[in-house]
Amino acid sequence: MADDNAVSGGRGRAEGEVWDGLVLDEEFIRAAETSEPSARARMLAARWRAEEPEPQPWRSDEPPAGWFFSKARRRRWRRR
Repeated sequence: MADDNAVSGGRGRAEGEVWDGLVLDEEFIRAAETSEPSARARMLAARWRAEEPEPQPWRSDEPPAGWFFSKARRRRWRRR
């Protein structure tokens, strides 16, 4: 009897039997009702709570600065 307590870490047998039938497979994980947001989502939520983001127009990306969109480069490309 003393050996059983040493093996189970002092827990009762009833507690071990509860977890014996539990299988942590994909079905079990997908059935979980709660999910934690990603780290980036938590970071942005905290940042936006402190200061609201400025509105951005749709597709407001500017072309990169530098040689890639220069007129001289376009002229050289058309000559070929």
